Amino acid sequence: MSKVACITGYKSFELGIFKPDDKSIYYIKEALKKELYTLLDEGLEWVLISGQLGVELWGAEVVFELQEEYPDLKLAVLTPFLNQEENWNDENKEYYEFILSQADFVESISKEPYKGPQQFRNKNQLFLQKCQTVVILYDEEKDGSPKYFYQEVKKKKETDPAFEVRAINFHDLQWVVEEEQWKNE
Repeated sequence: MSKVACITGYKSFELGIFKPDDKSIYYIKEALKKELYTLLDEGLEWVLISGQLGVELWGAEVVFELQEEYPDLKLAVLTPFLNQEENWNDENKEYYEFILSQADFVESISKEPYKGPQQFRNKNQLFLQKCQTVVILYDEEKDGSPKYFYQEVKKKKETDPAFEVRAINFHDLQWVVEEEQWKNE
């Protein structure tokens, strides 16, 4: 059985990140990379995202970097519904299309455009079924869109001890920033 990890977390605007060259993105990607390296040592084969702007697409970029070293690592993008990027600006659409073009598997869970929040709940349930590990950038002290998935993840962890949750909070990110600064001194 393939070892599958989901990556999710805040959307870029929830973190106050509006430019693709924001230094914060580098640190977030480094934190994700550390988690993925550990998972690769444990046999990780697939990374699953839903294609949301922010942590998920940055996670996809990390997967592409790691594929140079781990060519068997694969990325799947399972969107909650068709055309999720429809209302995004052109720069974000272009970035999203680039990620999809590089992914190993792309599919929409719902074969319809956005109809309602049930499509997100369906996506969450599918991800919880497919993934043995969830890497989530979420801090319980800062509310945001990952909150609902995080609650589902915690429930699954209670009933399935083998299920692994790797939560990255803001304290963890601060460690990454300090570590990187120390390395570059």
